[in-house]
Amino acid sequence: MTRPMSQALPVSFSREVAAAKQRGAPIVALESTIITHGMPYPGNLHMAESVEAIIRQEGAVPATIAVIHGRLHIGLEKEELLELAQTKGAMKVSRADLAFAIAERRTGATTVAATMIAAARAGIKVFATGGIGGVHRGAELSFDISADLEELARTPVIVVCAGAKAILDIPKTLEVLETRGVPVVTYDSPDFPAFWSRSSGLPTPLMLNSPAAIANFQKTRDQLGIDGGMLVANPVPEAAEIPREEMEIYIGKALAEAEDNDITGKAVTPYLLDRIYHITEGRSLRTNIALVENNAHLAAEIAVAMAL
Repeated sequence: MTRPMSQALPVSFSREVAAAKQRGAPIVALESTIITHGMPYPGNLHMAESVEAIIRQEGAVPATIAVIHGRLHIGLEKEELLELAQTKGAMKVSRADLAFAIAERRTGATTVAATMIAAARAGIKVFATGGIGGVHRGAELSFDISADLEELARTPVIVVCAGAKAILDIPKTLEVLETRGVPVVTYDSPDFPAFWSRSSGLPTPLMLNSPAAIANFQKTRDQLGIDGGMLVANPVPEAAEIPREEMEIYIGKALAEAEDNDITGKAVTPYLLDRIYHITEGRSLRTNIALVENNAHLAAEIAVAMAL
């Protein structure tokens, strides 16, 4: 059972989210690292506005989550979204440092793990993102494993993504999720996707082909008293994908550069994404935007189905 947020916590709900909570309307949480660390202004603002608009079109309410000057925001007003999109040097906060950002009155963008924590405490059951973190390649030496996996095992939120980021060791990521008891469902495909690519080359553990079926699966988990989240992998639209064989070439080049430059820890993922953006001459970013928008559609449909 997830504990609600303390009344003493500095937290603000946007007017739209507060009204949705009051009337029991479906809400979809959104992370904010994609805004502060995913692309430069004003492209990041346009992307965030587009994703929020898609969720509204599907009959749900978007709740972009971030820490701004030490206050946890569940949903952002237009001026707050603009401020965040223009912020330089925002923290990238996960479970370990979400409370630190609030306590020290910092501005921080929420990762998958931190967004899940805030969403669950706010009573939001569905979250749309790009791709989850996981087990990094070479983790048997570096022990670099994303906190996202542990959060999925403990926090009851459905996370809709385009699979694990392709820069990761996807087989090991799926093994950890299985060990932690996290259900991994691919939407309408027998193959687990790899972010920019529709297939990772691995079969999906589970497959469902409708938002209603996913909502019913979660309802049954609730009835059984099973804790933790669910991962819903939604393959990128075919027209926007970069095939896996092609992506592996780009990823290999970026990984070699990261090693040469001693990039470690939280800096690895943004470094690799930036290098891949330049190696593909912006193509990876266009695919990234397409998959985030696609995930927003599905997440909103699931949230609406769960509210019925």
